[in-house]
Amino acid sequence: MDEEEKASLAAAIREALRVIIDPEIGGNIVDLGLIYAIDVEDGGIARVAMTTTTRGCPASDYLKDAVSTCVWDVPGVEYAEVRLTYEPPWTPDMMAQAE
Repeated sequence: MDEEEKASLAAAIREALRVIIDPEIGGNIVDLGLIYAIDVEDGGIARVAMTTTTRGCPASDYLKDAVSTCVWDVPGVEYAEVRLTYEPPWTPDMMAQAE
């Protein structure tokens, strides 16, 4: 898998994640800035680093499971790993600006 294929798969994953809506704020998790990184490695291995709006968020497990399921469903992904992190802490400044 060359770098262009990896970038294309990462973009497809990012786009797929837009269907997941944060139950607290109501926006999709990509535009809210909850997805910190999507790394694709050889063999279709996808690693996603994400956060929630607050530490101890009651929707943490729901969101992490939803991301995992969504990533696994993207064609070309052979393995998906989702990591929840709070570094850096999420702030509203991380949300995408409305156009």
